[in-house]
Amino acid sequence: MAGMSVQPYWELTFGKDGRVEQRERDALLQGVPDESLTDLVIFVHGWNNTRATATGLYRTFFALFPAALAAVTNQGEPPRLGYTGVIWPSLRFTDEPVAALPGLWSAEGPRGLPPGTREALVLAFPGREAVIGRLAELAERQPEDRARLEEFTGLVRTLVSPRPREADRNGGGAADDVWVRDTESEPTVPVMFTESAVEVCDLFAAALESTGAPAPGLFGGALRRVWRGAIELLRQGTYWEMKRRAGVVGRQGLGPVAGDLLHGSPGLRIHLVGHSFGARLVSFALGGLPDGVRVRSLTLLQGAFSHYAFAPRLPFAPRRGGVLHGMQDRLDGPLVNCHSRHDTALGTLYPLASRLAGDADSLLGVDLTRWGALGHGGVREVPGSSALTLAEALTGGLPADGCVNVDAAAVVRAGGPPSGAHSDICHEELARVVLLAGRGMR
Repeated sequence: MAGMSVQPYWELTFGKDGRVEQRERDALLQGVPDESLTDLVIFVHGWNNTRATATGLYRTFFALFPAALAAVTNQGEPPRLGYTGVIWPSLRFTDEPVAALPGLWSAEGPRGLPPGTREALVLAFPGREAVIGRLAELAERQPEDRARLEEFTGLVRTLVSPRPREADRNGGGAADDVWVRDTESEPTVPVMFTESAVEVCDLFAAALESTGAPAPGLFGGALRRVWRGAIELLRQGTYWEMKRRAGVVGRQGLGPVAGDLLHGSPGLRIHLVGHSFGARLVSFALGGLPDGVRVRSLTLLQGAFSHYAFAPRLPFAPRRGGVLHGMQDRLDGPLVNCHSRHDTALGTLYPLASRLAGDADSLLGVDLTRWGALGHGGVREVPGSSALTLAEALTGGLPADGCVNVDAAAVVRAGGPPSGAHSDICHEELARVVLLAGRGMR
């Protein structure tokens, strides 16, 4: 691709059902053997609205690799390294920063949805223009009327329609990723859409303020603070849908394509990398690999899914395991999880949204550690896991296999409220971690 910072580079585009754009797939399958590649890094973005934004992230992140590769590769024949960026239909509210691009949280801007968010919602939820238009109108007016607040939360629910629980086993809907669900047929409905609208929205408003976002001013009516929480409910509700979509695209789309690549190029080493919801996508891709097929490594950057997802047993439900338990066995190398305490999107808002998607008791104050994200505190409850600082990983190397938590807070630290450092991932140190996960791509 012209203008990309590295070559050879390909892109793969997937629909929300995991269907891949065939011409891009075919070009990749032919290009890898034509280039005599030994290694292929496949990187997946998190929340995102446009192809140009995703390609900009890949251009910035992959530009770090030539220097990083020189720092970690042993003497001898250098690897033939190629790069792939994945485009998939996720959603970003336009007031949030994107990795490698500037962005600010507008806490006290004009009422309503952030500029451009309505258009982004229409792209993410085709055919729902009337619902989105009414949501935008209510967000703009913010009437002092509890009935209108209830209408707003009800409309959000229609965007995030429930799915049969049996679909969760295919990667499409585990609300909290912490257990493999049974094949019950009743739909799962997040509690955030069934409990009191005022109570739920007030919880979100309080969570925003706890991240450092300034509280609303004194003027504007008693429900102004709650309406701010209502817009956050829309944000978190749509992200709940994107999280589910990431699982589908990973299992149904990227996993099979990776299998095709390895079938056509048996000696190829594939290294999967994902940011935010993209980390969930690449993790679910392991479940879509053909039987007996393995990829070399998996690196998760600020992964926006449960820290218990890979656990064989849950501390609060010992008969159950995480939705991805055992998937790390489909790697020839390690599963490396980079996390940062400066990521307030995952440290504060993610746990709240997850527990409000889980069960009614969550509103009573269940321990938030049940709902934590692995991009904030690391993979948990996986026997044999190791923990390293970023400096230790870069100087001493990584284990050859198993789950490895790398505390990346030394570099993943920049960003204002409410998302904090969630998108601060474009650092050469993290590119080196990806390469070390592939054991220097020797």
